Amino acid sequence: MEYEFFYDETEHSRKINYHTVTANNYYDNFISVIVGWLSEEEQCITDKYFAFESKYDFRKVDGELKSQTMKSKDFRLGFASLNKHTIDFYDDLISLFDEKIIIYFSTASKIEYVIHQIFADYHNTMFVDIDSMKYSIIKAINVYRPAKVIEAIYETPQIFVNELRSFLESQINKNKANIILKEHENQAFEEILMLLDDTEMPETFDWSYFASFDGFSKLLTEMNISDYKLIIDREGDESHTLFSAEYVGLQNVTEEDSKDYVGIRMADMLAGLISKLMQSLKNELTGDYKDGEIKKTLLDSGWFAVNQRQLDLYKKLYQVICVNNDYWYKSYAGLYSDDLVAFVALLQFMNHFEDEEDIRQELKMQPEYYNAFVCERLQERYQMMHNKLPIEPIVDDGEDYFYNQRGAKVYKDISKQPTLPLHEGQNKYYVLSVGFAKNGESLVTISENEEPVCYRLPGEYSEWAMTVVGMANMGEKLFPEEVVFSLVDGQYYVDIL
Repeated sequence: MEYEFFYDETEHSRKINYHTVTANNYYDNFISVIVGWLSEEEQCITDKYFAFESKYDFRKVDGELKSQTMKSKDFRLGFASLNKHTIDFYDDLISLFDEKIIIYFSTASKIEYVIHQIFADYHNTMFVDIDSMKYSIIKAINVYRPAKVIEAIYETPQIFVNELRSFLESQINKNKANIILKEHENQAFEEILMLLDDTEMPETFDWSYFASFDGFSKLLTEMNISDYKLIIDREGDESHTLFSAEYVGLQNVTEEDSKDYVGIRMADMLAGLISKLMQSLKNELTGDYKDGEIKKTLLDSGWFAVNQRQLDLYKKLYQVICVNNDYWYKSYAGLYSDDLVAFVALLQFMNHFEDEEDIRQELKMQPEYYNAFVCERLQERYQMMHNKLPIEPIVDDGEDYFYNQRGAKVYKDISKQPTLPLHEGQNKYYVLSVGFAKNGESLVTISENEEPVCYRLPGEYSEWAMTVVGMANMGEKLFPEEVVFSLVDGQYYVDIL
């Protein structure tokens, strides 16, 4: 079966320089979207999109309906800002993306791209997690926007480390005014100060598209798709995007004019919608630190003052982003993905309300409830990033499971995964790997009759699993190895032989 895929992106910055990141319209996330379907569905999907474009012909610019028709003011309070006419437009747009359409989207922080290059010579060790250090630096620059640090990156790189050190020291002192809120941040900043050393600054920071296509390549592998073509919106003579797609190993890639391909226009519209919502969330959740005051930042309660149609729109987008074609690599992001986490968390949060009456019952408290919810999601993401989650799909061999890197079957619904058999006393297994499921449950892959088998570990072993995965992340590979799991009088023990 042949598939057709189409690529477009938004928030594009070819050159990342001081003027780029200090511009009024700067947004840190580069967002790319790929949509696709079986070739046999092409006519049906095209007809539906033509009908949509015809209905909103008045929104076209130069004969095309593009994401530029979306206005930031419409999303000032998320979907709660939409009026009757704009709700109709977005309702019709989201309704186009049914279960027949495969969706992939990625977000990449431009500041992260710069920091990776600056700290290219810093590597993880058994004792130091450089990825966590980079994440904290990226987040600090995105949240606080320290002018001298940003200027040093692009204008006077020789003093970048000194400026970063000075900013971190200053912020640690400011955070002491609300140490309960900023305890973890201060700890992260103090760890960075101990690790900071001179860096080699690149001459330029030209944007790379490799990450977007690397994630898509992994999705194709997960879905076991080999017969496909990928069509990219033509960008000009240099073809940087096309080159990046081919560089990561994608085949049958071409550049075409979006006017000739509905799929490119659909990718553009979805990228625009995701970007507008993410930017609105970012603007609302970024505090004003110019006065030095340290306080919690919450969404305005107006975000949750939705009518039934606005709430239903969130539910529809939740179905598209979180439910339809729910593959591991449906979304892809780097170390710093806080905006993406906040966006997905908003959809999940809104989806759990039955109706508008349900959400309005405690309207004033909803910002606090959402804040607690998104903080949990961010903490989960941070733990996943820290531990690198080595349980990744290799081939989708059925509708409800995949094979991990050791060749063991892993169910997408992790509740179907069997628990490691443990009897009273010692239980010796030859462990091939340890990792985590998407919901954070610890997993162990063992050799059983010379075949790899994946089991869930009892919750009592979760800290041990995090420790050994963390050590692997730092370069200390402990497996394959014989491991004894002991159950003695209700107590759980483990020994690596």
